[in-house]
Amino acid sequence: MPKYPTPEYSRFEVNKAGATLLNTDASQIEKDLALVIINNWRSSHNFPLNTFQMRLRKLAKKINANSLIAQRIKRLPSIKFKLERFPDMKMAQIQDIGGCRAIMSNVSEVDNLVNIYKHESRGIKHKIAKEQDYILYPKPSGYRGIHLVYKYRSDKINLYDDMKIEIQIRTLMQHAWATAVETVGTFIRQSLKSSQGEEDWLQFFILMSSAMAVKEGKPIVPGTSEDIIELTREISRLSNKLDVEGHLTTFRDSVEVLGDLNIKNAHYYLLDLNASTRQVTIKQYSQTQLELASQDYITLEKRILDANRDAVLVSADSIEALKLAFPNYYLDTELFLRELRTITNPTSTQLSFFM
Repeated sequence: MPKYPTPEYSRFEVNKAGATLLNTDASQIEKDLALVIINNWRSSHNFPLNTFQMRLRKLAKKINANSLIAQRIKRLPSIKFKLERFPDMKMAQIQDIGGCRAIMSNVSEVDNLVNIYKHESRGIKHKIAKEQDYILYPKPSGYRGIHLVYKYRSDKINLYDDMKIEIQIRTLMQHAWATAVETVGTFIRQSLKSSQGEEDWLQFFILMSSAMAVKEGKPIVPGTSEDIIELTREISRLSNKLDVEGHLTTFRDSVEVLGDLNIKNAHYYLLDLNASTRQVTIKQYSQTQLELASQDYITLEKRILDANRDAVLVSADSIEALKLAFPNYYLDTELFLRELRTITNPTSTQLSFFM
């Protein structure tokens, strides 16, 4: 049984640490203390996160044994970015510090899984705090998926009560889109997924999302054409102008994966993506090494906070499952490229699920 971190600071102290993270006038001593507090708060989410991940895995696997399940603790740059975007938000209010994800084969499986959470969860003490259906109502950026935010509750251990955990449920097609957005955003250093960046790239992904929604029989992104011929024509134009296939193929083929990938019984993976050198370094940890993994995570983030690098601590069943669940860290956009080809060239091979 792994030893899980427990909250050591009040929510007032956590919120103060979040404010210090954004304060450019804070001293180095204040910043270091803030990072200690934030990391403790963040790593303390692992216990409730594991609880939700285990149930998600059990339910998703009943629907499709090949569904992908993974979990992650939110990256420090993402925490900072969210606090900057929402000035009224406090650190302890962030709802996705701990997040787990199920990637299903199709929208029918997503609907089945969501239905279980919404209508067949009697006896579950955790309280649903928020539900966001970005499949029925896609984000303006084109993002699609289901988000369920829960407040953890327990009769036995109240240390973690009211901590929020976010569950994401999406199809493999929706996952391929999100991966491509994050990959391109990493290299052009723009937050495309937050609708910030070059207009052509933003518009290309919005239109691709609508085309994918049409194929899944779901609502398109508001403001995009309902004429599939016109939609396809504009996707092709932007794809050629941006050389989308060339860029994504280069990203995919040039990445170098470093680290010992033969460790048995690995449970946690610390991924370090260097976009400048196109290298991803993977460090693996057993289930009992969570404390060490969390410490290595914050140590790495201190070094790369302002560099052209990203780090994330995740959990997955295997290296193979890790690559499918977090392909943006491998710069692997093959599924998206295949889908782009089917849209711009309908006679090409259709996207296959879970091959």
